[in-house]
Amino acid sequence: MAGIHFSFIDFKQLLALNIGIADRLDENRAESFTILYCNLEGIDQDVIDYALENILRTSDSIVNHEKNYFFVLPYTDKYGAEIVKKMFDEAFAKFLNSFLLSYPADGEKPEDLLGAMQDSVSVFWKYDLPCLDRFAKVI
Repeated sequence: MAGIHFSFIDFKQLLALNIGIADRLDENRAESFTILYCNLEGIDQDVIDYALENILRTSDSIVNHEKNYFFVLPYTDKYGAEIVKKMFDEAFAKFLNSFLLSYPADGEKPEDLLGAMQDSVSVFWKYDLPCLDRFAKVI
């Protein structure tokens, strides 16, 4: 088992793809996928790689910008994503700063989800995710 790693530059397109798949296959419009954000600052890259290899499914996607990791977990609600997060906490022997958002409950478009993630992390953890600025809506 292991998630598939995508370039951070493709994060918005990855979300658009998952939205398209969810819209096509999920008639209930339940929590079709969840985005789990984790700050992995201070954790050795070898430990991160080992944990990702052993915790994530092959259907899960990984995008990171430095030590800010975003996991797209298809057909996973917030409860299921919280279980994944707890597995990361155990693997890293550390409580990780994290946040969860689900499609479509927390946003209908990639820009909405990314903006909500940026705002939520800023309010909840008191730090910004300027790496997400590139995906902001242009008004």
